[in-house]
Amino acid sequence: MTNGLVAGIDSSTQSTKVEVRRIDDGQVVGTGRGAHPATTPPRSEQDPAVWWRALAEALGQLDNRVRSGIVALAVAGQQHGLVLIDEHDQVIRPAKLWNDTESAPQAERLVADYGPAFWVDRCGSVPGPSFTVTKLAWVADNEPQALDRIARVMLPHDYITWRLSGAHVTDRGDASGTGWWSPTIGDYADEALDVVAPDFDDRLPTVLGPTESAGVIRPEVASELGLGPDVVVGPGTGDNMGGALGLGLGPGDLALSIGTSGTAYAVSRVPTADRTGLVAGFADATGNFLPLVCTLNATKVTEAFRRLLGADYDEFDELALSAPAGSGGVVLVPYLDGERTPNRPHATGLMHGLRSDVSRAQVARAAFEGVACGLLDGVEALAAAGVKLDGRTFLIGGGARSAAYRRIIADLSGREIIVPDDDETVATGAAVQAAVVVGQGDFAEVAERWGLGGGQTVDPDAEVAEAAGEARRLYWLARDLSP
Repeated sequence: MTNGLVAGIDSSTQSTKVEVRRIDDGQVVGTGRGAHPATTPPRSEQDPAVWWRALAEALGQLDNRVRSGIVALAVAGQQHGLVLIDEHDQVIRPAKLWNDTESAPQAERLVADYGPAFWVDRCGSVPGPSFTVTKLAWVADNEPQALDRIARVMLPHDYITWRLSGAHVTDRGDASGTGWWSPTIGDYADEALDVVAPDFDDRLPTVLGPTESAGVIRPEVASELGLGPDVVVGPGTGDNMGGALGLGLGPGDLALSIGTSGTAYAVSRVPTADRTGLVAGFADATGNFLPLVCTLNATKVTEAFRRLLGADYDEFDELALSAPAGSGGVVLVPYLDGERTPNRPHATGLMHGLRSDVSRAQVARAAFEGVACGLLDGVEALAAAGVKLDGRTFLIGGGARSAAYRRIIADLSGREIIVPDDDETVATGAAVQAAVVVGQGDFAEVAERWGLGGGQTVDPDAEVAEAAGEARRLYWLARDLSP
């Protein structure tokens, strides 16, 4: 078995990526990618069938010998999305994704009617529009005929695991982001689910433990995807939990992820309970906990300003880095698609501090600094919730490839940043899970054997510390002006 291969699948908002590694040393021997259709909030939906087609496309890019050598795989998927299946195993409606904010009224009502304490005590988090429970409430309010047809409720990674194995299962990490599963007691919180859909508990997936298998791949699926007949399917998890596995994240370590969304999370040995609603009290994929703050606006913000300034990617980075820390007083509050943290689903972006001599470079840097400031507010919320952050700090996600993001995050945070050598940490984490599930060591042993957690370090520039602090202060002032 140690000479075999494992595949990690990252089914994100934008694409499905597959990474195949050798079990013995973690060397990457094959990769593939299939795109998903773009979405734009407030309505952000995808047909789950596109995820399956993207997976087939990604696997099809692998060498036949690589595909035939895979002995286990696991899926890390975009969190919170709602997939509804009828009694004939058909998808009832497009999946509402994490960044679909149409359920904002339902989220407000659920919190107003029951109070933050009700939700924190039962599922570890105060549900906002991103949470699955609010999306199910939206379906109940707007498409009651669909509610009556539901035979199975799934998350995105559950759907792919189900298609692979035929098992209706999930894991504790992804389940902890639904709004109806408790990380503290490790079980479904029936009271929370009954608020939205009474007597739905028999339609939910079985929650597997961190090292349990969903079974082996279905024979017809193995043939369709060009895989062997005995491939073991892991329980899978959410994308943030997969990222933590791919970094070898331990208690006290902090991960900052900049992709379509921005996330700040850390591994904790104890659950968190933040009644302000800023910190989501998630579980991780190993048996620990993963308190997390998620912002809705990240790389889509800098991409929008890159387009407005008519710059290519390298030029946009260079423009931003040519401006001083603090952007000469120009501040962007980056709520272009509304915001999740703080919970302002109807907000818009705000640029403050403009003068007649404003430069393209100032605007470019303000775009990066606005995203960074929002994410670093999340780090402060983690600390305020009692999460220990005394370990390493990692920068991951598509934004980690940007020299501007690397420099600006290090300077504004005052932290040494590690940028991993392999930026596909979610797919790597799914591969780690697959190796553990087939008995090739525990999570820490696999991470050490594969050399996870290394990378380039970026030190904060002490000479700009004062300007960086002023940039944070001006951001807070502008943020309070945003509707």
